[in-house]
Amino acid sequence: MNIQQVAVIGAGVMGASIAAHIANAGCKVMLLDIVPENAGDRSVIAKTAIEKLLKADPAPFMHKDNARLITPGNIEDDLAKLSDVDWVIEAVIEHPGIKKSLYQKLDSICRPDCIISSNTSTLPLRLLVKDLPESFRQRFLISHFFNPPRYMRLLELVSSKDTRPDLLTAVSRFADQSLGKNCVTCHDTPGFIGNRIGIYWTLCGLHEAIALGLTVEQADAAISLPFGIPKTGIFGLLDLVGLDLIPHILTSMTQALPQSDAFHQLGSLPPLVQKMIADGYTGRKGKGGFYRLNKQHGGKVKESIDLRTGEYAPSVRPDLSALVEAQKQGFQTLLSHADPAAVFAWRVMSKTLSYAASLAPEISDDITAIDAAMRDGYNWKFGPFELLDQIGAGWFVDKLQAESLPVPALLASKQPLYKAEAGKLHCSGFDGTYRPITRAAGVELLSDVKLRGAPVLQNRSASLWDAGNGVACLEFHSKMNTLDMEIMELIRQSIDKVQGGFKALVIHNEGENFSAGANLGLLMHAIAHQDWAGVAQLITTGQQTYQALKYAPFPVVAAPSGLALGGGCEILLHCDAIQAHAELYMGLVEVGVGLIPGWGGCKEYLRRWLTLPKRPGGPIPPVVKAFQTISLATVSKSAVEAKELLYLGRNDGITMNKLRLLSDAKAKALALAENYAAPQPAVYPLPGKTARVMLNMGVKAYHVLGKATDYDLVVLGQLARVLSGGDTDITQPLTEEAVLALECEAFVELVKQPGTLARLDHMLKTGKPLRN
Repeated sequence: MNIQQVAVIGAGVMGASIAAHIANAGCKVMLLDIVPENAGDRSVIAKTAIEKLLKADPAPFMHKDNARLITPGNIEDDLAKLSDVDWVIEAVIEHPGIKKSLYQKLDSICRPDCIISSNTSTLPLRLLVKDLPESFRQRFLISHFFNPPRYMRLLELVSSKDTRPDLLTAVSRFADQSLGKNCVTCHDTPGFIGNRIGIYWTLCGLHEAIALGLTVEQADAAISLPFGIPKTGIFGLLDLVGLDLIPHILTSMTQALPQSDAFHQLGSLPPLVQKMIADGYTGRKGKGGFYRLNKQHGGKVKESIDLRTGEYAPSVRPDLSALVEAQKQGFQTLLSHADPAAVFAWRVMSKTLSYAASLAPEISDDITAIDAAMRDGYNWKFGPFELLDQIGAGWFVDKLQAESLPVPALLASKQPLYKAEAGKLHCSGFDGTYRPITRAAGVELLSDVKLRGAPVLQNRSASLWDAGNGVACLEFHSKMNTLDMEIMELIRQSIDKVQGGFKALVIHNEGENFSAGANLGLLMHAIAHQDWAGVAQLITTGQQTYQALKYAPFPVVAAPSGLALGGGCEILLHCDAIQAHAELYMGLVEVGVGLIPGWGGCKEYLRRWLTLPKRPGGPIPPVVKAFQTISLATVSKSAVEAKELLYLGRNDGITMNKLRLLSDAKAKALALAENYAAPQPAVYPLPGKTARVMLNMGVKAYHVLGKATDYDLVVLGQLARVLSGGDTDITQPLTEEAVLALECEAFVELVKQPGTLARLDHMLKTGKPLRN
């Protein structure tokens, strides 16, 4: 069964956002809700929800046009229209009676093979299907999305012995390939996997921070910094979710869990939090929470609450230098440290990891599902069992025993939870034996490739791997994958190596971001010594390296995800093709640091506009389009937007599931390798001074309006000169080398300016652009 049409019932924040993400998959979806009393427009709730989606930040849609795929309606007039849909997702209020009443109606309307699922996060499946006919139970399951659905990759699936396997497979396949979800099969237990552990962790952290007298800043930094947990930590996360939800969650979990469960040891909600909720301090959606922005200071002063007094004061960055030093020695040193923040980290993580280990057989079929749930549902870098291996399972057990704490049976052997054997990753089963981890068809990971053997080439910043099937994979692994001269050197070495023994090259890494751009530290060193020849050499080296990549005698396919900025964007523009993850944030952002793209970014982006089949006629419109995008440092908010901006070409592909990105890129590279011929050099018929004068006039007009700064006039003047072709005119087309020379000349001229130095310095110190 292929899912092509979906309906979501319940147009609240969660239901509407699920509908938006289904639309992101290019799938038609109906969004239904109740008819409000005395409503003039009977479908006003669903229509209003779509309007809110279009204004929301972060954006639920990968492109605003996707909203057209959602049809609003209501459950009184439009329920009969669900007779043709393939999947109905119920996202109504968490009340069993209301849900079951809806299910009875759906069972009589929907065709027999239509899948019906609930997005419940608290109610067990067995309760939802109790007293419903077998025909309904066969088509029913729980599909628990995490908020926000577009960005959170976890989808928890819960089925019963009655659920038809083919329907469960259809949902899993669609969610995986079309929605980009990591589908985790859960047992029918309270909170399933993610929230069962995640709620315990947050409440444990809340109680321990109060008990130890920590500030919320100390607690959040201590729990996030060392463990690869988002910087929101615990208190920032509670603010985001909403403090008013905590009492409902506590009630639900305490009623559902047996008295033997460690959850009951956490106790009741602290009086401080009860008072905060009563006073309307429910987090970001209320007047503030553990953190708030003081409105008396224009909403610009961040404050945090004192966990002892309940009083707010300006937030203070905690001094965790002791933890940072301890962490350099490893997790064991950190978790043994006497600093109160380290004690907090041990208390919270030891209890959480022990809880996860004790629960594992109850909530899941294996530990990999639990790790995936916490990685993709809570954005942890490592799941609980991956963390235990990072810490050392044997050391962890010894410390539990030394403190007379219970040791979960799963950890009693003190053996690692994961191990590599015969070039393959294995995980420990609940019986203590190891079994190989199998990937779904079409899923290939670079981390698995690394287990099979040593790199073909390697230096401190990059490596070349044999990815199989005649494809080599070039990986960046510098800090934030910034581009330096070692990466340039390995690219040149890789070109020779691939030419001699591979069919194609894929550029890919599994970092959070493809590349944050060039290493600005190298540039600052040259500027500090006024080494302008050195700056020119940096630019020329990058240009020559990217040109060699572009004209290599084999196909080069990039497989980026996350940020691809500045130099990271430029390398993508020089590839034969791109297979992008759907969440690609790509852009030429150099003007933000007082520069222009210098490694061929101007050249390649301009070429895309010049060769666009249906572009506006004449020589000036392509120059204007390229200038607009680069001058505003425009970054795509998705791979779909990257296509619209021409960062991606019309034949470049988009992969929804990041786990499938390498496999899809390899397939594209091998297809291009058949009868491959390197591209022909481009020529640039540019208008020269005429276009440059026009562009500069436009910038000056923005300056008058206050939309361009004084130094923008300088930077964008250089950009206008490069994109218009310098002193050429339309009768004298430029070569690629001529455009590259203009880039280098403009770049070197800008680095000499104090305004550029100020922007670079500000970016390195604050991570934010300076508007000088």
